[in-house]
Amino acid sequence: MNIHEYQAKALLRSYGAPVSDGRPVMRAEEAKTAAGELDGPLWVVKAQIHAGGRGKGSFKEADAGEKGGVRLARSVEEAAEEAKKMLGRTLVTHQTGPAGKQVNRIYIEDGSEIETELYLALLVDRATSRVSFVCSTEGGMDIEEVADKTPEKILSFSVDPATGYQPYHGRRIAFSLGLKGQQVKQCVKLMDTLYRLFIEKDMEMLEINPLIVTDKGDLKCLDAKMGFDGNAIYRHDDIAALRDETEEDSKELAASKYDLNYIALDGEIGCMVNGAGLAMATMDIIKLKGAEPANFLDVGGGATKEKVTEAFKIITSDENVKGILVNIFGGIMRCDVIAEGVIAAVKEVGLQVPLVVRLEGTNVDQGKEIINNSGLDVIAADNLSDAAEKIVKAVKG
Repeated sequence: MNIHEYQAKALLRSYGAPVSDGRPVMRAEEAKTAAGELDGPLWVVKAQIHAGGRGKGSFKEADAGEKGGVRLARSVEEAAEEAKKMLGRTLVTHQTGPAGKQVNRIYIEDGSEIETELYLALLVDRATSRVSFVCSTEGGMDIEEVADKTPEKILSFSVDPATGYQPYHGRRIAFSLGLKGQQVKQCVKLMDTLYRLFIEKDMEMLEINPLIVTDKGDLKCLDAKMGFDGNAIYRHDDIAALRDETEEDSKELAASKYDLNYIALDGEIGCMVNGAGLAMATMDIIKLKGAEPANFLDVGGGATKEKVTEAFKIITSDENVKGILVNIFGGIMRCDVIAEGVIAAVKEVGLQVPLVVRLEGTNVDQGKEIINNSGLDVIAADNLSDAAEKIVKAVKG
């Protein structure tokens, strides 16, 4: 689960991390009041969407030469006007894709005099199962380019969970970032704060880009992105309350309500599979046969007829889907339950695209009998390779 920048900064502030004062704005008429509560003389107006690259982004409805999703203002009135220009419009960045995201929230904060821009992140390193610090002297909007062209400028190391964060971790980061004097002490303290926040709130990612040195020589978190482990949200009611469902894919949101593991993709063949490994293999073989999967969907080992029906509805709600492949290996899951769910879903939502069903395992004969006697125009497959070939052929003619 991701949250907005202004929400992330509120969390940072509550833990004592240095951030600028700011105000969120949900309605255009609130913008002038919000800006007036800040000191100035420089205001920064930021579009709030769950995507990076806002500063270099552009609005679909923009006039020629109009600025992106992060703008400077030198008066309360100008800040309010910039906020009004962005609210309700669609911002396109390199992370949103061409569709962009509608801006429903704005964050207005005090401007900062920047001496140096740095990069800092805490991530879960899946190779070591540890929390890793990542930092670089090349902070700002071009960090992806730095990682691609000059990776030697990025320092990364993990923290042993047996010891947790130690001051030497902070000093290592400070020296690699070229910090001096009082800045080193600030860095050691800030890293301790961020690590504690990361662990206590069950985060998957905490990115500060940029982490700046101000003209007065102090460290400040100028931007913040946070991602949380969805499986641990039940332990954090305060974090769950920050969820903005308008930022999430509607199909993924519907799937989460039925405890389905669903991720939308850009292909044309919808997949319904039980088991993450089999789902990945199904996606791979679809690509091998010359097509692209439209989704990852694992209905799980304990799926009910109702859950399968909802999964089928979610797949068919994707207008990019030109064919559907149901690939079930019945271990814990029974093939007859899957068959009943598929038939119930087809009768409810209709079948406008080719459907290939491959069943194997527990109650496979009953499942095939249910499918064959349903009167539906379903293409049967004997194995995974056969299923992939048939659905790709049906879609591509």
